[in-house]
Amino acid sequence: MKVISFFNNKGGVGKTTLTCNLASIFANEFDSRVLVIDCDPQCNATMLILGDEITVPLYWKPYSTHHETKNTILDVLKKIEEGEASINNDVNVFPATDNRFGVDLLPGHPRLSIIEDQLSKSWSELGSGNLGGLRRTNWCSQLCESFETKYDTIFLDLGPSLGSLNRTCLLGSDYFVTPMGADIFSIIGLKNIGEWLNKWIDYYKRGVKNCEADNKGSIEKFHLKRDITILHGFAGYTVQAYITKIISGERRPTKAFDDIISTFPREIKNNLGEYRVPHLTDDDFSLGEVPNMYSLVPLAQTVASPIAYLKYSDGLKGTHYSQAQKYKEILIEVATSLRSNIGLQVGE
Repeated sequence: MKVISFFNNKGGVGKTTLTCNLASIFANEFDSRVLVIDCDPQCNATMLILGDEITVPLYWKPYSTHHETKNTILDVLKKIEEGEASINNDVNVFPATDNRFGVDLLPGHPRLSIIEDQLSKSWSELGSGNLGGLRRTNWCSQLCESFETKYDTIFLDLGPSLGSLNRTCLLGSDYFVTPMGADIFSIIGLKNIGEWLNKWIDYYKRGVKNCEADNKGSIEKFHLKRDITILHGFAGYTVQAYITKIISGERRPTKAFDDIISTFPREIKNNLGEYRVPHLTDDDFSLGEVPNMYSLVPLAQTVASPIAYLKYSDGLKGTHYSQAQKYKEILIEVATSLRSNIGLQVGE
């Protein structure tokens, strides 16, 4: 099983759209058993996959007459919110049969922003080897471990924060992908991520060492991570295509955007290169350019469908169908590159 986080310190780069649609490609084109875990307090992945009719009753009590048996990420972390060190990994996810993406979903919850305070406190505690702090910080790795035999791939949709929540999610991941936009703030986001990773990875290692000294056998007993897999888990980046100018009826690239994009390979190598998957070359980092789908994005959100599998009955008009099919072709290429980068073969 592979656990992949999609993460950038810069928002507005199409991260959630890419994560959910790419997960759908894995499930439908590669016959992979996929779970999407929404780890963003904004719950955009949950809204995109389930749609309003299911999502609203899930969170708003006046309308909560359905899906009482299904869980959210809040149910996993309820014990941690209450001060305990364990999690609840006996959860009922929304099955692939209940959505058009063909993926299982563990929905997010807005209260993750509140639980992040508890996770931040736990992070401070683990530095001295505190076992409770270390266990709470490992919640994501323990949750994913509980799904080991059920899924081939788990996709984590992370918010843009450099806080304790995303730290715990990356700690529980095998790989991470960084969606980029054609702007300087994506580059600044790269620098922030690189510096942030350098600081907390060393801190975590010291915490594990201190915990082992004070609590013999605790790492194995509670299935805590000794080795941080994302140390060698950067699997690549995507670029969200910018909107070109139209001059005399012809779309033309904007030089400023092209200049920014041309710096991506160098900036990626300088800031995240040390975390690359070992066998990757500099050219392997680029997973592809994802087109701007304009009006197809809100249409897909309205009908809770992957863009690649939109139908005429959903409201496709004119050239929309060919655009959706082109998007599908591009996503298959991105998915193929990603699978290769993380060592997945055909049939896995």
